[in-house]
Parts: sequence; C-alpha cells; structure tokens
Amino acid sequence: MIEALLPAGAAAVEAFTDVPDEAPFPGEEDLVARAVPARRQEFVTARRCAREAVARLGYAPAPIRPGPRREPVWPDGVVGSITHCTGYRAAAVAPAGALAGLGIDAEPHEPLPDGVAGVVLTAGEPDRLAALRAADPATCWDRLLFSAKESVYKAWYPLTGRWLGFEEAELTFDRAGRFTARILVDGTRTDGGPALGSLDGRWLVARGLLLTAVVVPHRQ
Repeated sequence: MIEALLPAGAAAVEAFTDVPDEAPFPGEEDLVARAVPARRQEFVTARRCAREAVARLGYAPAPIRPGPRREPVWPDGVVGSITHCTGYRAAAVAPAGALAGLGIDAEPHEPLPDGVAGVVLTAGEPDRLAALRAADPATCWDRLLFSAKESVYKAWYPLTGRWLGFEEAELTFDRAGRFTARILVDGTRTDGGPALGSLDGRWLVARGLLLTAVVVPHRQ
C-alpha cells in the first residue's frame, strides 16, 4: 500500500504479520536484547522489510543501526524511512541521487487518544480539521495529521540534524490525498541544499490504517 504514495524509483516493502520467533539480524541483536516480545517482533519485522527494500536498490544485506535520535542509518547512497504500528510494518528507500529525503508513517485509523491533539495541533489547524471533518466525517483527520507530522519529521531530521516539534510544522490537507507542511522554524540543511520552508506529502486510508509519506526532491 505504501508504495502508492511514493515516486518511481523508490522501493517499499511492507508486512502485516510477524514471523513467530524470528531472530534479529546479526549485528542488531543488542538493539532488542531487553525488549519485550511484542517490541522485539515489530523491530525484527520492520528491519527485515528495510533490508528487503534496500536489496531492491542493489545493496547486500547488512545491519541497520540507529543514529542519535534512533533514526535508521542507511547505507551510503540511500535515503529512507521505517514505520510500524499494530498490524503493520513497512520501510521505504530511494537512491540518494533520486531524492534528498523520504519519510513514511502508519497509524491505526482511529481518533487520537484524549489529550494528544492539544500537543500536536498548531493554532490554525483545529479550524481546518473541523472543516475537513464536516466534509468527510469517516476519516480520522486528527490521527491523519499526527501521522503526517511524523512523516515530516522523518524526512526533516536527516537533512537538518535538528528536532522538529509538532508545533513547528503547520499542515494543510486536501481530500484528494495530498498535504503540505509549512515549516515554522529555520529550515537550513546540513548538506547545503535549499532550506526546508515547506514539505509536500501524500496520504491514504486502507485496511484500517492511515498511511502518509513525504518526499524531498533535490530541487524544491
């Protein structure tokens, strides 16, 4: 499903179940040595998806270790993102020559838990969500916004090396499956590329899930 949100040249692999008792890949064992079984299985499956996606770009299997903010560290020449939620694990990657950045996220198609919206929303977003909800009450727009901001962050961080809070990106959606995030802080990149003043993404609802993806082209 997630591949429907990605451009040509990107590779995605997803899974809806875990393989019981699947062992971590060599070089990743320590990352889940103390994890509870459910967390261990989602990690193992998601990393397997990531390795299979990277293999589609021609890379040999290798450990995918975390960086300073637990982001996956990809092989040189690869950009990508991993996501997992109940009943779903996925990874998406692309050659660094094709895209500057990539972020994906998946969430259950359910309303946000009580109290979370107040942390996630910027000042202008509640009114926009209310209008979307009135036009399409079947979509959990608050949870979709949360997912979209997660995808924005996953695309943002590798290019800037800086945290991006929920309140530092303001989103607008259309009902056709697209969204734009206006970045409210300095978007200077560490690679010298054009500053990230806004990021564009796509979304869909399928199989009880909300899926979002953000891609950053080399020229914006």
